[in-house]
Amino acid sequence: MTSAAGVTAIGGAGGERGPGRELDIAYSPCPNDTFVFHAWAHGLVPDAPPVRVTFADIDITNGLAERGRGSLLKVSYAVLPWVLHQYALLPCGGALGRGCGPLVLTRGPETTEAALAGGTVAVPGERSTAYLLFRLWAAERVPGGGVGRVVVLPFHEIMPAVRDGRVDAGLVIHEARFTYRGFGLHRLADLGEFWERGTGHPIPLGAIVAKRSLGAGTLRGLAGTIRRSVRMAWDDPGASREYVLRHAQEMDPEVAEGHIGLYVNDFTADLGEAGLAAVRALLDRAAERGLVPPVDPALLRLP
Repeated sequence: MTSAAGVTAIGGAGGERGPGRELDIAYSPCPNDTFVFHAWAHGLVPDAPPVRVTFADIDITNGLAERGRGSLLKVSYAVLPWVLHQYALLPCGGALGRGCGPLVLTRGPETTEAALAGGTVAVPGERSTAYLLFRLWAAERVPGGGVGRVVVLPFHEIMPAVRDGRVDAGLVIHEARFTYRGFGLHRLADLGEFWERGTGHPIPLGAIVAKRSLGAGTLRGLAGTIRRSVRMAWDDPGASREYVLRHAQEMDPEVAEGHIGLYVNDFTADLGEAGLAAVRALLDRAAERGLVPPVDPALLRLP
């Protein structure tokens, strides 16, 4: 989900590889993704296929999925209605939880919900889950149901843009929960609180998808590999520390640890029925408002 703008591809990061051809994987360099995938990316998961990792902004991976490019991708749940015909949702490895939703930030309390009706809001991507949640929130809280203008900016540019007055508000995710006060910004809304109070469900944010053409057996095997990678990260958190911090864009180590603690949870190892219900609720509500195409619930489960 959060990441630096652009794409950086790397080969295997060392370690013994499992048998087979390299699998292309794209995820962000933010701490939760590098923590989750560290063991697999370094060839430490027994019998896992070798991988070639691409680090990319979530807006870029969403676009790759929409164009059918990439074997395994970290994407926004909000993009699923456009890609589920080609990609299967893997029930692990993603970001879904409680108390971890996007924030709407302003320079100060003088910028109100009503002011956004004629204001400019920076968002990290038009297909991002954060933006979908924002649209659901705005439909209820902003007069007229929408904002004056939306601009897409790389995540790391959003808080400076709000601080400098280039936009009236910014929609931010992930580590911004820990750092926005350092920019002197005001929290206008917590979209996670809005979602949880209104639905009772945890917040679906980022999903792991893989090409359906890989076949049912391979898809289930990939899900098992991701689960093992997650558990290995939990069993030895220190093993991934250098990898996490190297790609964390000069993030303070304590912020990186807090980021992992918030976004890597039981749903990361297995969505389960509660996680799937949250995803269905998000997509169904959005479809009811005409924000996304309807989704066949059967497509949310592995074949």
